[in-house]
Amino acid sequence: MSKKATPAKPTRRRRGFERASSLVSSRVSRASESRGFAVSRLLTHWADVAGPDVARIARPVDVAYGRGFGATLTLLTTGANAPMLEMQKEAIRARVNACYGYAAIQKVRITQTAATGFAEGQVVFGEAAEDHPQQAPIQPEARAAARDVANDDLRQALERLGSNVLTKSKS
Repeated sequence: MSKKATPAKPTRRRRGFERASSLVSSRVSRASESRGFAVSRLLTHWADVAGPDVARIARPVDVAYGRGFGATLTLLTTGANAPMLEMQKEAIRARVNACYGYAAIQKVRITQTAATGFAEGQVVFGEAAEDHPQQAPIQPEARAAARDVANDDLRQALERLGSNVLTKSKS
């Protein structure tokens, strides 16, 4: 007797849920490698690599590999911020090379337009988002509870904490 071929069942993951980052990591790597970024972490964690001050005013757009050893990192910025970045080139290069793990970047080039076209160069760099969300008004009960604290900073912090606790418990 010959057995009938049964259709293959779809494979299931045996590990349960997977992180969304692991599902898209190959696509992000391919997209970043097309611009010369061998390490996609440079793009995804730019604020951590360059620091919040630099990340607020500049974005990496290209890594070009020349004939010799070392590459050129191109940063996009606005006109007013270019002189400030010019003074920080060596610090940026050192931080980026620390991300790579070796001296991959030899030069940092600053541009006010994108390397591939004028449309991409019209990026508006905004201010960093506030670290603190909008504060609710201080409730009278919280103000009365923290009234006897002598230190002004501590008293204000306790008032905010008490107000947040009272607001959360009412809703």
